[in-house]
Amino acid sequence: MDRPNRTFDSPFYRENASKMLAMEKSNSSFLPSQKSLKGIIAVEAMTSLHTPPAFTPPAPTMPARRSYRGIIAGGITGGIEICITFPTEYVKTQLQLDEKGAQKRYKGIFDCVRVTVKERGVLGLYRGLSVLLYGSIPKSAVRFGSFEEFKKRNVDASGNLSTSKKLLCGLGAGVCEAIFAVTPMETVKVKFINDQRSANPQFRGFFHGVGTIVKQQGIRGVYQGLTPTIMKQGSNQAIRFYVVESLKEYYRGGDNTKPIPKLLVGCFGAVAGAASVFGNTPLDVVKTRMQGLEAAKYKNTVDCAVKIMKNEGPRAFYKGTLPRLSRVCLDVAITFMIYDSFMELFNKHWKTE
Repeated sequence: MDRPNRTFDSPFYRENASKMLAMEKSNSSFLPSQKSLKGIIAVEAMTSLHTPPAFTPPAPTMPARRSYRGIIAGGITGGIEICITFPTEYVKTQLQLDEKGAQKRYKGIFDCVRVTVKERGVLGLYRGLSVLLYGSIPKSAVRFGSFEEFKKRNVDASGNLSTSKKLLCGLGAGVCEAIFAVTPMETVKVKFINDQRSANPQFRGFFHGVGTIVKQQGIRGVYQGLTPTIMKQGSNQAIRFYVVESLKEYYRGGDNTKPIPKLLVGCFGAVAGAASVFGNTPLDVVKTRMQGLEAAKYKNTVDCAVKIMKNEGPRAFYKGTLPRLSRVCLDVAITFMIYDSFMELFNKHWKTE
């Protein structure tokens, strides 16, 4: 039974009830409620008082500028590092170019140093330094600049890289440096060192040597061995950056603001360097042969690898491992120590606001 409604007691309502109910039903579908109407009025008032400003592009973020710092810090690092470690690079290359058989000149690392110093003096161990010096600065700049750029685009909310992304960022950095710096630099360096082995060296200096190579072989003469160089540098940097970034992350224990002593950074770099040596020395041997003066006898990278295996055996792929190990461990340790020092300096004095 319906309960009586007191509002129906009004004479006016009783007389106009049917009309008012019809109007309410017809208007309810499109008229806003009192609360909704008040809300709309309030929003319109606020909108008219607070007109949004015109869109302006955001300023460069700190991570973007970190890429620029990486390029500069990397370039400085490359120049300092190569002046310290070049003699070991020279010995490694000589041993890798030393073929088995009657033409073999050196009995080992110390014999190579002894023969070189005897024939050309101590400065003979720095033969070809200018080539690497000219190349190491852009090489290191490209490597660290590209890594910082890749890292910026792949870090998570806490600023860390996942395992796969550490490898991919390092791989990308290695491929970039192989194409833009390492291949021409390494080709010219190997030809310079190989030229010294001949009875009558033809290169009188860096620019004369490069000019002679381009004149005789074209621009391709300084881009021989691109494929093995990409493979070598890509795997190199994938391993090195993965190891260093992982060790840094482990040391910090989730606190990215925790400073790492530079000596410890050097130890991380040495471990990363050793891992990369054992991981890709065979690629380094093939690359060196492909970039030597006798590279014409190889049809391609695969043909070079097959001929080395057939004529010299599998041990030939690990020629120069010991001198390369000593050089690379020292090289990578020094590189990361110097690079971290410059990045710390830049972060302190290079304001981003």
